[in-house]
Amino acid sequence: MHAAIEALSDTRREILLRIKRDGGSTIAEIAKQLSISDEGARQHLILLERQGWVSRRAQHSGDGKSGRPASIYEISLRGEEFFPKRYDELCVAVIGAFKALYGRQAVEAAIAHLTESTVNEWEPKLRGKTLEERMETLKGYYLPEDPFISIERNGHLALVERNCPFTNVALQQPQLCSITVNTLTRLLGMRVSRERTFQRGDGCCEFRVHRDDPVDPSAVPFSIEDPRDD
Repeated sequence: MHAAIEALSDTRREILLRIKRDGGSTIAEIAKQLSISDEGARQHLILLERQGWVSRRAQHSGDGKSGRPASIYEISLRGEEFFPKRYDELCVAVIGAFKALYGRQAVEAAIAHLTESTVNEWEPKLRGKTLEERMETLKGYYLPEDPFISIERNGHLALVERNCPFTNVALQQPQLCSITVNTLTRLLGMRVSRERTFQRGDGCCEFRVHRDDPVDPSAVPFSIEDPRDD
């Protein structure tokens, strides 16, 4: 289970678990299951909805009776983060199957295509900005307002990510990190290299910006950072 759910109160955590197991619940159902008042259940659900963990929809009885329909509370897309998923395993398996069927060059071509798409997404956000401003903007490269990525200025310039959201996949398919290295190189107009990596047990990825090695973003060739076989 996602660690964030452990930060919730026991009651709110139990509400999420029951909604997940039942596929959706009303205020009355939650109140009965948890032996709390309807008003208490409503207040907990309002807070969970505000935080984005649950969503609600109107339930129409279909019996022709008038009156306000009861709301069904369901786990939202964001709330799904609380519950076990196996996306990492699936991603690794898909990459492995793609490589077995079509070869390594096809995998690298797909990675290059993803890099191009990422550059096209980010380039308008950075247009007209200074290097420092671009670095600040790129702190949101992995996640918006990412609290675990920082700019390091210790005799050099680097973006340091201490909570890569793709760690499990990248450990098994390290060539995927080439997307970030190539994307940052093109967006910053300077060669970027990884000096520290999760794969080597450094506990972070440090993307070093080589200000003495400028590149033409429109002409720099795509390259695979880690050439070893998986």
